[in-house]
Amino acid sequence: MNVGKKLLYCALALFLFLQAACSSGNPKAVEQVYQINASTQTVVPLDPATSSAKIVLLTFDDGPNEALNAKILDALDKHKAKAIFFMNGPQIENNKELVKRVYERGHMIGNHSWDHIDLSAENEETVAKQLGDVQKAVTDITGTAPVFFRPPYLSVNNEISGIARKAGLAVVTCSIDSRDWEMTADSNDPKALAQHIVDLAHPGANILMHELPWTVEALDNLLTELKDMEYDFVDPYSISLSQ
Repeated sequence: MNVGKKLLYCALALFLFLQAACSSGNPKAVEQVYQINASTQTVVPLDPATSSAKIVLLTFDDGPNEALNAKILDALDKHKAKAIFFMNGPQIENNKELVKRVYERGHMIGNHSWDHIDLSAENEETVAKQLGDVQKAVTDITGTAPVFFRPPYLSVNNEISGIARKAGLAVVTCSIDSRDWEMTADSNDPKALAQHIVDLAHPGANILMHELPWTVEALDNLLTELKDMEYDFVDPYSISLSQ
């Protein structure tokens, strides 16, 4: 086989690999070496002998927010960290370019339902539509459907989990709630927020945060502290859907 044909076959093989990765919700073709433990909601290695357990998963809910998102992305870039952004329908619809920017910067878009309602109080049809509308909206913008779903208020039951699975979604809650949502514009403390998360840090921590001003202000310090504690930031695309 001549050199030209070899290059052609190599290029074709690479194309097929990337195409398969994209169709599985993994457009970056990152090897999946972690999974989320369904009972603890921590991120654990598929093979502890080859992958570090001292990692944390960064997640941000209720975006995207044009006024804050760029600052979050810059802080993540500074620390070479990736995150899952669990987005809601109206924010997606009103910020399509921002959704695309988050995706193109190498982060994952997660499904947080369309209207951020307590799905445990809704019927099956409503739940399916809440999830399905976000799936379609994100796919229309990025070409890739979300693979992880975080229920609003972390309210989930077997029926919701079943509907999510049918939509190709794995349910993700958290193992650390930053509780940044308890703070307000008049009463917040970014340093205390970062310290709260650091104090609760553990191998495989699945950290729930929001796109809020005080969270943005706390982020650089938080990521610095976690790195000083020798934690690595797991790439969401390296997490398998199997639970």
